[in-house]
Amino acid sequence: MEPPAPISITKSTHLLKSFPSSNSFHLRSPSLNSLRLRRVFDLFDTNHDLLITVAEITRALTLLGLDSDASDLDSIIRSYVRPGNDGLTYEDFVKLHRSINDLFFGVEGVEEAELCKEERDEADLTEAFKVFDENGDGFISAVELQKVLGKLGFTEANEMGRVKMMISSVDLNHDGRVDFSEFKDMMRVLQ
Repeated sequence: MEPPAPISITKSTHLLKSFPSSNSFHLRSPSLNSLRLRRVFDLFDTNHDLLITVAEITRALTLLGLDSDASDLDSIIRSYVRPGNDGLTYEDFVKLHRSINDLFFGVEGVEEAELCKEERDEADLTEAFKVFDENGDGFISAVELQKVLGKLGFTEANEMGRVKMMISSVDLNHDGRVDFSEFKDMMRVLQ
């Protein structure tokens, strides 16, 4: 099987231009890359058939509020789908991610070299925090967490009591919400 053709800069730039920050898609920590990509793959694979179809990716992006051109998305993804498959396997998904990563950020871009590991980790955490902090007030409330969990299809979103328990498990100052410092502590424990 031939490797997929490199992604077209024009198509990819057009496809991703509506995303808030393409930097948020850049997973800088190699040790977390595999885990994060597997989680993203599993979230997109809504029917759990170990394949991600264009329809599943489009649905996930739409639920997250990220608009994309369906025809561009289809042509990019199809170039990574192995013959005989209806969607991307996990290995295909990793290849697609690497291609997008190299296209937008370079293998070892200048920006990457200038940032030290702590700054990169801090930037990653800040981007992740912004996904949950929908109103931008610097805190993740139970309502905000419930909305994001619901968008991602987690059943925990159906029960506010469970969402509040999730908040309280990391809410060190017991104010009923998670600030950035508490979020960082939680993420470091998960690593």
